Amino acid sequence: MESIRALIADDDAGMRLLMRKLLEKSGGFALCGEASDGEELLRLAAQEHPQVVLLDVEMPKVTGVECARILQDTDPQTILIFATAHDKYMADAFEVYAFDYLLKPFRAERALATLERVKAVLQTREDAAQSAKPIEPRPQAGRMLLKHRDGVSVVNMEDILLIQREERATVIYTVNDGRYVTGDSLGDIEARLDPSMFMRCHKSYIINLSHVDSISPYGRWTYVVKLRGTRRDALITHEKYEELEKLFG
Repeated sequence: MESIRALIADDDAGMRLLMRKLLEKSGGFALCGEASDGEELLRLAAQEHPQVVLLDVEMPKVTGVECARILQDTDPQTILIFATAHDKYMADAFEVYAFDYLLKPFRAERALATLERVKAVLQTREDAAQSAKPIEPRPQAGRMLLKHRDGVSVVNMEDILLIQREERATVIYTVNDGRYVTGDSLGDIEARLDPSMFMRCHKSYIINLSHVDSISPYGRWTYVVKLRGTRRDALITHEKYEELEKLFG
């Protein structure tokens, strides 16, 4: 696996130095930027596309939680690790599906353990992407008229693997590497889908239940859903995971 692109954001220069040293000690990470406020974080994230962001909650100009919401809408699979001196923000952090929440002052071993979990999750994701096998589309009565950037397409619902928010747009992935970008919201698309076939498993994802292959832990209250026939995966919340367990019996 190539080095993991990491971005640090904290208005405390000493904390940025500590985070930088932890990344170096853990190994396998490439620092692609440091930010001292929320605006700088968002600018760097748009430019560098980090896989992991270590950020404070309280930052000038744009708070860490507000940044996290924007980052998730751009790429919901960005791993967010909060580090803050205030536990009162923990609920807000997990609302944006933080991978972890480090309470300052934290032990180096605690942070290093989190970074090891990050590497394990990303390695598993990469392995699954490399082993994904394409599946053949099958005829299906349920069809959807989809307006997108290139015009209008008619898509068989059964061929839809995954729908997600990406770069502040909604992207539909279908079998055989089909990809459609639309300005419709995830909620608009969800309302047109067969609820017995699809699940809104996360605020940024809808999955086709018939293509679910496996589910594995990701962070403290989130899981990763692997889908057959695609290198892409989705996130699922703890509540939706329990719902899926009951559904599959």
